[in-house]
Amino acid sequence: MNPVVEKIESLRKVLHEHNHRYYILDQPTISDFEFDQLLEELQQLEAQYPQYHDPNSPTQRVGGGVTKSFETLPHRFPMYSLSNTYSKEELELWEERIRKVLGEETDIAYSCELKFDGVSISLTYENGELVQALTRGDGSQGDAITANVKTINTIPLKLKGDYPPFFEIRGEIILPWEGFNKMNEERAAKGEPLYMNPRNTASGSLKLQDSSLVAKRPLNCFLYALAGENLPVSGQFKALEKARSWGFKVPDSAKLVSSIDAVFEFIQEWDEKRKSLPYEIDGIVIKVNRLDQQEELGFTAKAPRWAMAYKYQAEQVATLLKGVQYQVGRTGAVTPVAQLEPVVISGTTVKRASLHNADQIEKLDLRLGDRVYVEKGGEIIPKITAVDTSNRGLEEAKIHFITHCPECGSLLEREAGEAQHYCKNETECPPQKIGKIQLFIGRKAMDIEGLGGETVALLYQEGLLNSIADLYRLQPDQILPLERMADKSVSNLIEGIEKSKNKPFAKVLFGLGIRFVGETVAKKLSKQFKSMSALQQASLEELIATDDIGERIAKSIVAFFSNPKNQLLISELKANGLQLEEVEEEGLSHAAFEGKRFVVSGVFDNYTREELKKEIETLGGIIASSVSAKTDYLVAGNGMGPSKKAKAEGLGIPILSEVEYNSLKL
Repeated sequence: MNPVVEKIESLRKVLHEHNHRYYILDQPTISDFEFDQLLEELQQLEAQYPQYHDPNSPTQRVGGGVTKSFETLPHRFPMYSLSNTYSKEELELWEERIRKVLGEETDIAYSCELKFDGVSISLTYENGELVQALTRGDGSQGDAITANVKTINTIPLKLKGDYPPFFEIRGEIILPWEGFNKMNEERAAKGEPLYMNPRNTASGSLKLQDSSLVAKRPLNCFLYALAGENLPVSGQFKALEKARSWGFKVPDSAKLVSSIDAVFEFIQEWDEKRKSLPYEIDGIVIKVNRLDQQEELGFTAKAPRWAMAYKYQAEQVATLLKGVQYQVGRTGAVTPVAQLEPVVISGTTVKRASLHNADQIEKLDLRLGDRVYVEKGGEIIPKITAVDTSNRGLEEAKIHFITHCPECGSLLEREAGEAQHYCKNETECPPQKIGKIQLFIGRKAMDIEGLGGETVALLYQEGLLNSIADLYRLQPDQILPLERMADKSVSNLIEGIEKSKNKPFAKVLFGLGIRFVGETVAKKLSKQFKSMSALQQASLEELIATDDIGERIAKSIVAFFSNPKNQLLISELKANGLQLEEVEEEGLSHAAFEGKRFVVSGVFDNYTREELKKEIETLGGIIASSVSAKTDYLVAGNGMGPSKKAKAEGLGIPILSEVEYNSLKL
């Protein structure tokens, strides 16, 4: 064997094994650093020898592919939903129906499994390699999200052991509490609306168009059922064991029992134990174990007759509503938070609960002194779900959403179609000022080392920071006397601020915190207008004419630069030496690319999509997300969306293969 191929295959095998030990067995044998070193070595070899590309290499875990629209494909074996019940009596009736079909004296065993509250997925494996991942969809067809699913570490890309040459396996993709809470803490710090619960967040993550973003989400996958013909097992419980031996993450909580009484014992056991699980379950799934008995029982139009989901009631606790406070985020969004008589829910003392917005307060008809029901859902702060109508507060104590900002006194506004009220005093409202500085110093913006969100809040409270521009006026002797500040930390902070002056224009623009201007929009604006000065002078029409900039974004930009205080801020940043112009890289521009608009679609042999886009921009081209009359070239890889191709052909736009694209550079 070619020594290069041998080395690549050896690294892939070793990394697959370490992935399995870390994520499936929870028994790592090397450090994270050693793993990263091996992965980097493989990435370098694969980049150097692209002819040995493997779609299921461990390097594919980081993602990078972009999917504009998810293709809908049929399930080879339908994905049925489950009948469910909340009562022991209905479960007993279900068993009676089973015995009428199988016979009263038949031995029936049941596989009892936790019902994970996540997103159902069907994975297809051929010759031990993952080839397709489909969502449940309507049960007969689902969306192909293969690129996104490959980023989830608990889903094996290659199997081990005596797996069949072809089979499907069903599972549930979940977002554990720890990861969900961390994501919400980050959003709360930025003044962004919180994710509602882990399930919806997991579902939304799987539909992100950029798989590299999915890779950053702490998703997990538990597998629970094989689907296929001539499976090498005779029962459901053995199928779980087999799947585990092939490398799948299969919980060891499942139990094989021989009576309906034992099923009830399992349900009761987990009703208590579920409260300490690191992820959310909402019930227990009970399945007739033997596959031949399952086949005999068959299906209704919607669900298998051989399975039933027993669902737990959501835990609710009643307590007293003592008051409502209002929090202001970085964007000015105002969120009401209920102040409660402390109560214990799922082992945690709860003193506050989210009320989300004015509509929720109105819907619940809340009054001070109400006895309210609190449910510990997925949010950092639990939520009020109902009011005890037999124990109400006084009518005159009815809660009305505030009209003015609790921090600065400005009149609140609620835009058409929005649930939130906003304080528009963005340049003077304290939480907004602190939040904007925190965004500016963040990793995606200026990435100022030695300066964190808590330090920003401290410097603001001490009167040393009042705006972004004040960062560049900080002196060591001002900071040293503050709590937790030593010579080294102050030196690092000042050095980090100085280095930030070299950050590119797009990062400065993003760091300003203009509403609706995220990283991608900031890059497009910097490419289009080239400088802060040109952007400040741009008209609404010129902004809207920019690719992917709609009226909402354009109006927000115009409003930001129309504010005299923001104009002063830009002047101060310029005086302090920040990069407020797009810097053209010398010697790299190419005549065939300069000013041309490219749309990139599909999967490529020698580039990731992001690498290709970056190269086009470096050579002077402009990246657009959709085909239009302004497009000069469509660069087409494997699996390109048919609608893009049809539109390009209809408009007479040249469609370049990867080879033709490379010829364009010559």
